[in-house]
Amino acid sequence: MDLAPSPAAQEIMDRLNAFMVDHVYPAESVYAQQMEEMGPRNHTLPPVVEELKAEARRQGMWNLFLPSLSGLSHLDYAHIAEITGRSPYIAPEALNCAAPDTGNMEILHMFGTPEQKEQWLEPLLDGRMRSGFSMTEPAVASSDARNISTSIVRDGDEYVINGRKWWTTGAADPRCEILVLMGKTDPEAAPHRQQSMVLVPVNTPGVEIIRSLPIFGYHDQHGHCEITFTDVRVPVTNILAGEGEGFAIAQARLGPGRIHHAMRCIGMAERGLELMVRRTLSRDAFGGPISDQGVVRTWIAESRMEIEQARLLVLKTAWIIDQMGVKEAAIEIAAVKVIAPRVARSVLERSIQCHGGGGVTEDFPIARMWASARILGIADGPDEVHIRSVARTEIRKYR
Repeated sequence: MDLAPSPAAQEIMDRLNAFMVDHVYPAESVYAQQMEEMGPRNHTLPPVVEELKAEARRQGMWNLFLPSLSGLSHLDYAHIAEITGRSPYIAPEALNCAAPDTGNMEILHMFGTPEQKEQWLEPLLDGRMRSGFSMTEPAVASSDARNISTSIVRDGDEYVINGRKWWTTGAADPRCEILVLMGKTDPEAAPHRQQSMVLVPVNTPGVEIIRSLPIFGYHDQHGHCEITFTDVRVPVTNILAGEGEGFAIAQARLGPGRIHHAMRCIGMAERGLELMVRRTLSRDAFGGPISDQGVVRTWIAESRMEIEQARLLVLKTAWIIDQMGVKEAAIEIAAVKVIAPRVARSVLERSIQCHGGGGVTEDFPIARMWASARILGIADGPDEVHIRSVARTEIRKYR
């Protein structure tokens, strides 16, 4: 099992590291300032990110997440995604590799018709628009996707959609033009054949964005929206793959995407550890640098060991996906979905403590990254669901 990046990926990683130092890290303060000037509930993309996108595209670092376009493996991209995770709010979008667009582009690439690809996939790949993924619902336990109750009823050449969604990431961005919505087309079918996915343009009558939900008080630029769908009509040609395929599409979408999230979590943890070490080396207390304190040295050592373990598990998972497919990596995908955000939270928590009062402010990126790592214990399925899957597989070995 070779977990090293390919020569092509290593060359991109070298350029990406330079891009981060020369362009992305200096842009973080500009991004924060532009967001502040636009107001806390404004979801327009700060101009500095468009500048970063132009530079990344000029350097050929664009759509790296999609193997058929980039020529990279999932393992290669795992190494690259870690680097972007060091600045998770602007680096992924600068490379057109930000969620939920990556997952939506993947399923359009896999399941979309030629017409759907022309209308929606091409503009997404070109970075001219954004998209949302409407799956989670406030009225049911969405950790079990079979509970989803939004109805998709065929009426002649149209589907009529009624329901309520929330945590539709990306929908508040003015550039968001399309939603991938999951609902039930046949409540009487087998449990995993009741759901379907349809493409719903945001400007369709009956689509109402109620609000953007904050994460621990942070309002992300792209927004995480609650949306109502009231007698929303779309052509039957907007369905993805066919009726009853929604659950299968969701599984196909979430597999590689969890690797993306997991590796970005490793990047966040690495950034947190770096800031922790630099901070404790530069602050004196009780007769010497804080880094001389035994408890701090333990935190630093524990952080390094946790990061290395998590990284190896994520890289192994990416390798299995490349060699044997998503289905064969199901348990590893479930494991990294739990482990990577958990490690990020642990390291960032220690980093916050080492920064003292500054750690909980926006003077440093740590608190906001911790908030993102915390929500990843729930997003794409709560940790408990994935732990249940790992346990069931382990028990099955001995039955």
